[in-house]
Amino acid sequence: MSQLPRLHVLVGFLLLFPLGACGVNNIPTYDEGTKAAWAQVENQYQRRADLIPNLVEVVKGYAAQERETLTAVVEARSKISQMTLPKDLLENPEAFKQFEANQGALSQALSRLLVVVERYPDLKSNQNFLALQSQLEGTENRIAVARRDYIEAVRKYNTELRTIPGRWWAALLYSDMKPKETFSAPESVAEVPKVQFNQ
Repeated sequence: MSQLPRLHVLVGFLLLFPLGACGVNNIPTYDEGTKAAWAQVENQYQRRADLIPNLVEVVKGYAAQERETLTAVVEARSKISQMTLPKDLLENPEAFKQFEANQGALSQALSRLLVVVERYPDLKSNQNFLALQSQLEGTENRIAVARRDYIEAVRKYNTELRTIPGRWWAALLYSDMKPKETFSAPESVAEVPKVQFNQ
């Protein structure tokens, strides 16, 4: 009789070991991966937002008449800093799209600002401006990398939720885990630019 409990433990172990090896922990692992990747996206967006006040001040000193462009940048940054992000941002399509739209508006305002700067040679040669512009360009590159990494983490996570055996594990153990939202390409990307060479 004493052999029977040992046999149960052995059989239980032999049944549970393959279950652990077949992906039962993938969903929480991938979920943590998406959270870590999202933290990097937020970190880079915050870095960009922190550069803007200094950039605006330098430009303002040289191009005060460009008030409309400067105001657009300041307002876009203000809108982002005032936005309260819900805890379920990554699972909430509306909130995620609003966040993405606000970040896109800031990117567009910054692009317009850098175009305006081209009209001011003295500003383009200002060391403070050059340093800030370089930092901003580096930050934009880091944002692109962080977004790419986040998109990949979400792809893995969402795929795990939709395929077997992850789908089974989600139904049995992780019913609170929902698919995550990811970035979408702006509508302007779908428009093919028309190139015309006038002679």
